[in-house]
Amino acid sequence: MLIFSILGATMGLFLWGRLRHDVVALAALLASVVAGLVPTDTAFAGFGHPAVITVACVLILSQGLQNTGAVDWLARSVLPREAGRLTGMLALMGLGAALSGFMNNVGAMALLMPVAVQLSDRLDLTPGQVLMPLAFGTILGGMTTLIGTPPNLIVSGFRNEAGLGHFAIFDFAPIGAAVAVAGVLFVVFVGWRLVPARQSAAGESFDTGAYFTELRVPEKSKAVGLTLRAFEREIEDSDTQIVGLVRNEVRITAPHGGRRIRADDILVLEADVDTLAEALSVFDIELEEHKASAEDEEGEGETPAESESTEDAEEDEEDDSPARNDEIVLRELAILPGSTIVGRSAKDIKLRTRYGLNLLAVSRAGRAPRARLRTLDLKSGDLLLLQGASDAVSGFVNDTGCVPLGARDLRIPDKRMAIVAGAIMLGAIGLVTFGLLPAAVAFALGVLASMVLRTVPLRQVYTAIDWPVIVLLAALIPVAGTMQSTGAADLLARVLVDTIAQGNAVVALGVVLITTMFLSDVMNNAATAAVLCPVALGIAGTLGVNPDSFLMAVAVGASCAFLTPIGHQNNTLILGPGGFRFGDYWRLGLPLEALVVVVSLPLLLVVWPL
Repeated sequence: MLIFSILGATMGLFLWGRLRHDVVALAALLASVVAGLVPTDTAFAGFGHPAVITVACVLILSQGLQNTGAVDWLARSVLPREAGRLTGMLALMGLGAALSGFMNNVGAMALLMPVAVQLSDRLDLTPGQVLMPLAFGTILGGMTTLIGTPPNLIVSGFRNEAGLGHFAIFDFAPIGAAVAVAGVLFVVFVGWRLVPARQSAAGESFDTGAYFTELRVPEKSKAVGLTLRAFEREIEDSDTQIVGLVRNEVRITAPHGGRRIRADDILVLEADVDTLAEALSVFDIELEEHKASAEDEEGEGETPAESESTEDAEEDEEDDSPARNDEIVLRELAILPGSTIVGRSAKDIKLRTRYGLNLLAVSRAGRAPRARLRTLDLKSGDLLLLQGASDAVSGFVNDTGCVPLGARDLRIPDKRMAIVAGAIMLGAIGLVTFGLLPAAVAFALGVLASMVLRTVPLRQVYTAIDWPVIVLLAALIPVAGTMQSTGAADLLARVLVDTIAQGNAVVALGVVLITTMFLSDVMNNAATAAVLCPVALGIAGTLGVNPDSFLMAVAVGASCAFLTPIGHQNNTLILGPGGFRFGDYWRLGLPLEALVVVVSLPLLLVVWPL
């Protein structure tokens, strides 16, 4: 009675929605401890549970894939530039589902949201008509692997505690992949028409306008030989245009579109700061100042002797500075009227040699600068995109009186690091797939490799973790365990079997699946899995049938939260950008959940027979 009372109150608080999920879960854990249901010495054992450790590690590895541009490259490779509605939607949802199988599905959704908005404009649809299918596609993709979504890890953990061992990483694929494919095809061909066509309700985002930056074209770049017009056509989705060309130190303003690009040309581009990555990575080129060495600063306004006695000497002194080993960050700074750098250029203030910073781009009231970035006289109101050690940026801000702008997600793609991040993720998956290491250990090893190889900066290792989800899982796992230790799970199982299923195992399996889906729509899906796994094991024990069938039903049901914006974080993400209301989700979500039941129930009986 005590555990039923605590769980009832917990579900009520989840439905009430005024308190965050992790707060409710922690309250449930402490209530169980005070009531004597959870021993005090094991109250926080959930924080060391393999499922919790694996979720945290997967979130960190996903951050590495985002930081290095690996997912951006994959999106450009998979998504067709010239496609109709069916092809475009199918490619976008398919990519979202595939990514969600191997990385945090919220991260996959966040990465592809800008792509979805661009696609909606090209397909003459409202953003919501593309965002909702993408959100549902990423949710469906999460059920295909062990690491695709936290509920799968929780289900695997309860199976191990029942003495049956963990599920393998691809044990979820036969049913999960079939459901995901059926769901994606349904949404692409029929379902998207059920999404209300609403305009975005989101307010104006933080906008700094266009930046002007310089790109140097290396010999091996795919841009060599293209005309400027063809170059712009390849990156037209990024709203980037060429406003100048520097060839043999001669600047050409507004070059003709028919001019062909040569190796070592410097392209002057106008681009929004958030779309710089698109222009950089399509042709495997780098920002000029990011790539430049100290030698690039010689000769402009100085003799070689003067350069050797000043900048090169300072370069030698600065190379041993501890700041050079700090984490490299990207920051946007605004120049105030009283700043000491007004009227001076990056070269004048020795930005690279004195501070160890690179000036990557400048934004100036929509006007293209007439000088090279390093020799451009800076003005009050200019916005600077700087790259360097965080301490160096702080020192520059203190010395010059510039103001750092709000934090922005600025990703400069790095092909080599993207390959490293992808190899680390694949290596961890391989270790689990071939049974060489448990999932928690394998992915923790991947995190260590990411930290050593810096695919995830050390400052981001802990910020990449969604701590409310970690606390929720760690708090509810001991609470769910009390359902077994007190006999509550067996009691509830007998009631469901006797009153609803009436002893029929197939009906009982359907009851578990539908109940899990319903609860996932109104409370966190990880919490739903933690609460219903003991019940599923109890029903299987009462009926004397295969418990794997019921655990898989919980896994599938927990990954199908399509009726409300609160059932899954991806649904919440699109609420504002899609202009949706609370009641808009069920129009597509209800037929999609019905399809999941129709597809998954027969497959459960075939793949995991009773």
